[in-house]
Amino acid sequence: MAHEKELSLSKYFANDPPSFFDHLANKEGKASTDIPDTYVSYDYLQNPSFDTKCNVPDSIRDLWDLPTISTATPIALTMPGISVATDLNDPVQEAVGFLIDPIEGQHRKILSPDDVTQDERGLRELIEHECFRSAVNLTARLLTIKQQGFGRAGFSVKHSPNSLQLWFTRLALLVKLGQYDIARVEAEPFESLNKPDMFYEFYHPDMHADRKGSMAPFSFRLLLAELPIYLGAPKNALDKLMEVLAVTSQIRNYFERFPVNPAKSNAEKFWHLRETRILHSIVNCSLLLKDFSLVDQLIRRLVDDPVASADEKCLLLSSWGRIRLQCGDIYGAEKKFSEAKRFKEGSTSPDFRELIDRGLLAVAQNDFQSAYGVFQKATTLDNSNTMVYNNMGVCLLYSGKLKEAIKLFEGAVHRNPRSALNESLMVNLATLYELESNNSKEKKVALLKLVNKHRADLSVGLDVCLKLQTVV
Repeated sequence: MAHEKELSLSKYFANDPPSFFDHLANKEGKASTDIPDTYVSYDYLQNPSFDTKCNVPDSIRDLWDLPTISTATPIALTMPGISVATDLNDPVQEAVGFLIDPIEGQHRKILSPDDVTQDERGLRELIEHECFRSAVNLTARLLTIKQQGFGRAGFSVKHSPNSLQLWFTRLALLVKLGQYDIARVEAEPFESLNKPDMFYEFYHPDMHADRKGSMAPFSFRLLLAELPIYLGAPKNALDKLMEVLAVTSQIRNYFERFPVNPAKSNAEKFWHLRETRILHSIVNCSLLLKDFSLVDQLIRRLVDDPVASADEKCLLLSSWGRIRLQCGDIYGAEKKFSEAKRFKEGSTSPDFRELIDRGLLAVAQNDFQSAYGVFQKATTLDNSNTMVYNNMGVCLLYSGKLKEAIKLFEGAVHRNPRSALNESLMVNLATLYELESNNSKEKKVALLKLVNKHRADLSVGLDVCLKLQTVV
């Protein structure tokens, strides 16, 4: 039993995403504990439109191939609908009501759909407050207004950029919450967003002021392509991403043939950025498929990209080194970390990323005492980063200092509960409580109270985070 707990704990050892993706991905843990540590889950809610800052007209932003419509066969249309008749429940409220006090559970203070305006502004407010289940429930209301609510799947409906943005947001929320089965069912009608009614040209010109191209957000295409990852089918996701990459590269090459001018430069840069984003996702799929040869090939392509900045190259190489550590290739990891240093700009003293790399390298060599010291030094550069405390606690555990590890985790939680009460640290702390004593119920319930007070939603269930099945 203890061995199983140690395995469960060790998978969270280096729980930060590879550094290059830190500003794009969710640092607070992954959507599913079944996804390896090397995998990076993009947070579409924080970065729904990663290319919105590019100064390009709609004709370039929406550019995508409208499929040829054959008059000999019926036109296949997109006919989605909400698949669940009821709102998503709040598992934290239910757990508090069952394990602590029903009244305290009822008084849980989080925003509900009724507390915000019934529009996109209200939806943004719920997401900003991390009330993701409430946001899902609000999307159901808003899509019902657009005749795409429960029971409407299979019925013809007119689409718009607004309705597709709502669907994109809803599916991104469901993925973030680990509601993969619901997301799968509701995503099926969209397929690859290439049906004729996904394009402006399908509708009367007066409806969209003669706009042409795809109405769907590009991030929606990526989300649908990546969805099979969460359903345990990374090969399917890889195929879909390759299809999106092929079209994206074709469009970028189209602009390369234009005469040199500012408009050409902006358009080419815009589609190059999208191409790079797809390559990041393909790296993720390759990691899940353990195709490390393809991983090396793709990251080298990204590092050698002349458009990439020195900082981006540095972070990419750091990520590459961490991937090599996951493969057990310590020598290869050291080479990548050393290569990353050559691109570092400014100070010659180690930065936060470099210290984390050193710490992980020491971990791979089973030198937990040295790793702890390096991670501790990293806290002097960023004392709010929960990942560092998470790794320090595990170093203490594997050094035989269980009580000190628990004390460190608890200190991190009480100093910064909103950030530290993330899925990874809670799994580790709950596991340590079980290793410490068979009577871990009281401490887990105390942790649940903190979750109730400081967190609106978690990405994975409480039974995973706090192992509450052992509490009941």
